[in-house]
This record gives sequence, C-alpha cells and structure tokens, in this order.
Amino acid sequence: MTEQTSALEKTASGPWTDLGLTLPVFIAYHLGVVFLPVRNAADWVTLELIELAENDMTLYAALTLGIASVYVGVLVMAGRGKVLHWQRFFWLMLEAIAYAVAMRFAATYVVGKVALAPPPVSGSYSGLFSGLVLSMGAGFYEELAFRVGLFGVGFKALKVLFPMTSVQRMLWWLGWGLLTSMLFSLWHYVGPLADPLDARSFVFRWTCGAVFTLIYKFRGFAPAVWTHALYDVWVLVL
Repeated sequence: MTEQTSALEKTASGPWTDLGLTLPVFIAYHLGVVFLPVRNAADWVTLELIELAENDMTLYAALTLGIASVYVGVLVMAGRGKVLHWQRFFWLMLEAIAYAVAMRFAATYVVGKVALAPPPVSGSYSGLFSGLVLSMGAGFYEELAFRVGLFGVGFKALKVLFPMTSVQRMLWWLGWGLLTSMLFSLWHYVGPLADPLDARSFVFRWTCGAVFTLIYKFRGFAPAVWTHALYDVWVLVL
C-alpha cells in the first residue's frame, strides 16, 4: 500500500509538475520566435533572454535549453521524474486534442445561439513555421497570464478581500471566470497581431476562454496550455 501511494504521489499533477509538462511548448516557442518579426504580446521572457545573451543567438538557445534542463533536474531530484515519461505526454496530448475539438463545437454552438454566424478565426501570420511557433507562444504565455495570473491569482486575492460563503464563492468563481474570459477575448484585438473587432469572433473567443478556464480549474495548467497550443495549430497551420 505504501509503495502504491508513493508511486501515485510521484506521478500526481500539481503546479510544478504541470509546469514541467509544458516545457516542450516553452522550448519550441523560444527557439523559434527569434526567427519571426513578432512575438506573443504576453511574452515577457524572450527580450530578457536576448538581452542577457547580448544578442548572441547561440547563447540565447543555450540559456533557453538551460532553463528547461535545470527545471527537469529539479523535478527528478524531487522524485517526480516519472511525470516526464513519454506516456504522460502522449495521454496529455490526446486529452488536449479532445478538449480542442469539443471547444470548437461548443464555441460554434454558442455563436449560433446568439444568432451570429461562425467566425473565421484566423491568424495574421500564415505558414507552417510561424503558425507552429505562434501557437506554442499563445498556448504557454496566454494561459500563464490569463488562467494562472488573472483568473487563479486574481480569484485568490478576491477571496482575501471579500470573505465568502461556499455559495458566494461559487457565484464569484463563475462571474470571475466569465469576466477574465471576456478580457482574454478582448486581448486578441490589441497589439501587432490584432484582428479587427468583430462580434462573432469576440463571442467565439470568449467561449474558448471560458473552456480554457474550466480546463485549468478542473484539470490544471498543463492540459490548458496543450489544448490552447494544439487548437491554435489547428487554426493557423492545418
């Protein structure tokens, strides 16, 4: 019984484990984005790494891989190396694909219910390489900013500021989730990759944001990141 419990603990999800499971997305984005004229607006790391590397791209790549290697080493030393086995990534990707397909249908259904035609959600940059890189960046940094930061940390702050009963906490949770999802949708209409503001795409993305929030709340950061990244690959590349 003790050995079984120990094995379960080593493969259990959690914030640090989830961060480890998103390392492929992090690495793929950071090694590719330096070859593009733009980066994800929520990405605050790339410029810092470039400055630290003094514009030496070899050193920049080494720093990126070094960050990932150190984190993997920490997970292994903490006894959680099993979570990085290929089987875990395989099942995580299957889960993310299922969520992405379900989300597409759900968002299209919501848009249809409010008498809006399904929007052509597309990126400003085309091409296999740029589409893949930007998808990875959106998956990692937008989930980090909106789900972990705005939704997760923000809701914890709200609970401290406004003591709530269990019923009130549920209502606040739902309201905060919808609000942060709306802000996530609005995010796509600012910056260098902004799309023209359109009611159809706005509602579509708002619904997607709500789905990402549910995934983050009930499944964790890694499934939300992979769902977002793979969905964007579907939209921008396939």
